[in-house]
Amino acid sequence: MNVRNFFVGACLAAAVLPSLGARFAASGAVGRTPAAAVDPRSVSFEWPTHFRGQPLTQLPPTDLEARFAARFPGAVARFSNGEQLLILRHVRRATRLLHPASDCFRGAGYAVSGEHAAIDAQGLRWRCFVAARGDERLRVCERIGERLDDANEAGWTDVSAWFWQAQFRRTASAWWAVTVVTPLAQGEDA
Repeated sequence: MNVRNFFVGACLAAAVLPSLGARFAASGAVGRTPAAAVDPRSVSFEWPTHFRGQPLTQLPPTDLEARFAARFPGAVARFSNGEQLLILRHVRRATRLLHPASDCFRGAGYAVSGEHAAIDAQGLRWRCFVAARGDERLRVCERIGERLDDANEAGWTDVSAWFWQAQFRRTASAWWAVTVVTPLAQGEDA
């Protein structure tokens, strides 16, 4: 490599790096306090009242969830329909802070196994796995879509695939990440 190519490359890097740093800081990835990262939509966001015909009851966030939500560039909430736990995340831009539920469960001390793709009765594709800790076993299924629960939408079951499509193709102005957690009885298959 000659000196001229090196110099041009260094100039290009110097021109691009400051804008990349600002972009990461704006996304909440670095350089922000949790209080500054709270998205005002999280406070006034209008959450759904039903999911698949069942009424939802919003649950208060745990301390860990509140800390995560403070950094999350969107809105996050937990709900119960009486049988399942639903974790809803709503984002308006691509972000690496929207990550697979398996990462959260591993971080909370669960063993994750049996990851597979599934299609539900409505024809929606999901990514599912079993999370186990002690005697507790949970079936966890997740998907990302432009709409909360629309069988006519392909959506994404892989967070990385969603991220890159949202980052470069800008297919929508907002996305829902839905995680459904169902307790499994002893010996019950996922």
